[in-house]
Amino acid sequence: MTNFILIAGSLLAGLIFNFSRTLPKGSYRSINAWVLYIALPALSLKYIPAIEWNMDMLFPAIAPVIVWVGAWLSIKIYARFNPINNATRGCMKLSLGLSNTSFLGFPLIVAYFSEKELSIAIISDQVNFILLSTVGIISALRASEKEELSTKVILEKAIKFPPFIAFIAALILPRFIDISPVNPLLDKLIATVGPLALFSIGLQLKFSKWRAEVKNLSFGLIYKLMIAPALVLLVALLFGFKGPVAQISLFEAAMPTLVTGNLLADQYKLNAQLSNLMVGLGILFAFISTAFWWYVMQLIL
Repeated sequence: MTNFILIAGSLLAGLIFNFSRTLPKGSYRSINAWVLYIALPALSLKYIPAIEWNMDMLFPAIAPVIVWVGAWLSIKIYARFNPINNATRGCMKLSLGLSNTSFLGFPLIVAYFSEKELSIAIISDQVNFILLSTVGIISALRASEKEELSTKVILEKAIKFPPFIAFIAALILPRFIDISPVNPLLDKLIATVGPLALFSIGLQLKFSKWRAEVKNLSFGLIYKLMIAPALVLLVALLFGFKGPVAQISLFEAAMPTLVTGNLLADQYKLNAQLSNLMVGLGILFAFISTAFWWYVMQLIL
């Protein structure tokens, strides 16, 4: 119960500061910098070395790809019956194909499961980021006339992303040195992920002008919160994945739209209004839909 109160309180505090406009505009960027450059790398450095790698651990890496491919196919079908422009199509690929696996996913996993399952969630999160840095950027560039597609830009964004650097370091360093003595320090840094990430999300949420996007928004939310995790569940059942690995993979797939994907949509002049609504309403509805998927997992996985 304490974890759920912390989640709700952190998000609510962000919303209060957001709508009261007490903090300077863009304050969330400083909070994001702490989470991205300090807290999330600390999480990787603690939990990645403790992972017992086996074939089952492939599933958390495959699940985000299932979500992305499912989104691509769903948007293709949707566009046949509901003509949409390139900006909206590009926005939908980012909004439906990428999940909020860390900023919202990690706090909810701790609340529903425990902190030790974060080692599984990190794998999904890193693959989700790789998708953002490759096919996500490609989709944004193709839908935008802002700049030409550049392999160099894509590689630079991937290589310079701090959590990804920490992920690689956490895979390599334990082979040469024992980093467990710094775990107490890492614990303190990891404790800031949930409250600060959710506070930042609250600062950024927008709900205006939703009626103009109601059809696209409804389609996007149904896919993101219900169809995407159902696809992951189907694959898990087909290939016999069970237990915590399958449950965490599905739970991460059930997360709403990635906030960074929203920033990318804004940067490349896509349908930023739809993207903002997908993030804002997706997070609110996700508190209900994730509870549903948690109960489903207890019965099936």
